[in-house]
Amino acid sequence: MIKKTLLKYLGSALGALMVSSAVAAPPTEIRLGLVTTLTTSAAAGGEATKEGIELAIEQLGSKIGGIPVTLFVEDDALNPALGKQKTEKLILQDQVDFLVGYNYSNVLLAAYKAAADNQTFLLSTNAGPGVLAGKHCNPWFFAVRDQTEQAPRVMGDELNRKGVKRLYTMAPNYVAGKEMVGGLLSHFNGEVIGQDYTKWPDQLDFSSEIAKIKSAAPDAAYVFYPPAHALQFVSQFQQAGLKGKIPLYSNYTFDGLTLPQLGALADGSLLTMFWSVDLDNEANRRFVDAFKKKHGREPSNFAASAYDTIMLIDSAVRGVNGEMSDKGKLREALEAANFQSVRGKFRFGTNHFPIQDFYLIQVVPADDGTFTTKTLSVAATDNLDTYVNDCQMK
Repeated sequence: MIKKTLLKYLGSALGALMVSSAVAAPPTEIRLGLVTTLTTSAAAGGEATKEGIELAIEQLGSKIGGIPVTLFVEDDALNPALGKQKTEKLILQDQVDFLVGYNYSNVLLAAYKAAADNQTFLLSTNAGPGVLAGKHCNPWFFAVRDQTEQAPRVMGDELNRKGVKRLYTMAPNYVAGKEMVGGLLSHFNGEVIGQDYTKWPDQLDFSSEIAKIKSAAPDAAYVFYPPAHALQFVSQFQQAGLKGKIPLYSNYTFDGLTLPQLGALADGSLLTMFWSVDLDNEANRRFVDAFKKKHGREPSNFAASAYDTIMLIDSAVRGVNGEMSDKGKLREALEAANFQSVRGKFRFGTNHFPIQDFYLIQVVPADDGTFTTKTLSVAATDNLDTYVNDCQMK
């Protein structure tokens, strides 16, 4: 009787051990879902995001955390309803382990709840609306670039240092455009003598707004526009004879996506950003050199944050030794951000938004006759978003 009981116990224990081992065993594949804008006038940023992700995966030997990775790519076409639909498809049909991308706030805000409800990690490579940093923060969402208002707040401080008293602002009429201008004005001490929110994403003719800038004659103009819109705005700004007369300040308007086309039209423009192509650290040198070798041009901020996102996920999967079943431990490994960022210092706040430095950057001629960005100074150190105290992470 004792022998039978002992054998039964040992059998049960062995079975439990086998089940436990099966649950804890690393997966044979990491499934990664990318939702980004690959069509419409906003496609350039989505393509750059995809380039940054693909380069990181390539450098990791087509693995994440040492596990082979399969990338599923979906185009949201800058449509919030479609972005939500594609997100649900990746979660329910493709059963991805991680969601990445989401370049535009209106798409992200429509899609993030599907990820949270299904306990799928969503790491935004670009969009960082305030509501997700504050009252709607959640354990399944991470913003890897920044909170939308951070860089503009730093720019507001810079405008004060430059002695700008009269300012004209322009941005597209959607969540990020409004948060960009709102962040700027929360720190700018001067007078806003004019402000326009242009139709998004259809408007590419800014001649009437630029005429208003010319008439107002401000000390400076501040603009935020994604790549295709930035190209049109700056060209029309120059055609109106304002280049060299009204200083142009911006966030995320001038980098490797727009400078090859704009060239001297952007020369001298100032911006504040979380990253610059010339940052002197090992991770950034490796990224920039590899990107230029592969694509024949400098990377953009879209590519830089996307590249960082993959390196972050790789560090988290390694941090749990590939054991993906315990999502609590995987979340802690993501929160630890134990990777070398292209931007230098990087850590997450309690709301899963970055605490990081921001840089004052200027568009300058490069040695080969093209135009690039040059870091002038660290404009803000260990910058934290203003919504963190509203976040009650559950």
